[in-house]
Amino acid sequence: MLTAEQKCEFKDNGFIILPDFKSCAEITALKFRANEIAASHDFDVSKEVFSTDRQRGPQADRVQDYFLGSANEIRCFFEEKAFGTDGSLVQPLEQSINKIGHAMHDLDPVFHKFSHGDKLAELAADVGLSQTQIWQSMYIFKQPRIGGEVGWHQDTGFFYTTPQSVTTFWFAVDDATLENGCIWVEPGGHKSSLRQQFTRDGRQTKLIDLDTTPWPNTKSAVPVEVKAGTLVCFNGMLPHYSAPNTSDHARHAYTLHVTDGACRYAPENWIQRSNTLPVCGFV
Repeated sequence: MLTAEQKCEFKDNGFIILPDFKSCAEITALKFRANEIAASHDFDVSKEVFSTDRQRGPQADRVQDYFLGSANEIRCFFEEKAFGTDGSLVQPLEQSINKIGHAMHDLDPVFHKFSHGDKLAELAADVGLSQTQIWQSMYIFKQPRIGGEVGWHQDTGFFYTTPQSVTTFWFAVDDATLENGCIWVEPGGHKSSLRQQFTRDGRQTKLIDLDTTPWPNTKSAVPVEVKAGTLVCFNGMLPHYSAPNTSDHARHAYTLHVTDGACRYAPENWIQRSNTLPVCGFV
């Protein structure tokens, strides 16, 4: 899959860009299915907005349970700016969903097909994963005009293993541009320390500060503007972020977070799988 030069690039920079990894037909099928799921969401049952910040207020327990339950189900989360002051949606339902998570790769046939196969398994081996385990899938809509910023973070903090093995597979479903909120990465930043860790204790979660190393900014980082069908594969320690979508066009993307089963998966990680839905690999 990867050339010797690409393997060195991944090792040195912490990421690799692979254009045309998925075909137009594969991307179209995934996008159609995601829109189906979003359009069928029961607005009267759930209006949860996704956030890793500690939930507060009278609805905190319900929101927290909805979030934690998504580890083993398929659930929709709204954009923060989806609602007006009166609590009603400011645009159509299917254009107000922030993301779908977090087990589509196991539970939905279309997402399962997209998320598995020999090609992905070969790439995973080339970047150093010996026993792939897919813990989470996310379909991110980055809606026109209201698609919010995703602050600087490292994926290792959410799927901690010893030694570090978290690897992210980020698929562009739409063209990603500066205007619609493409991701930014810090080349070589995966060699820095882990700043934060998101942990779980029963029904309680918290984001713990581990290191005071400053996050990068747009002067030290680079934008990853790519065409639909591109796969950006990066080390879980790589700092990355995405700006708000200020354009009139959505920026759909699909992400898989993967670890190596040969490494110890931390029991305090927020996603833990039961025997009824064991974690699996690419094949």
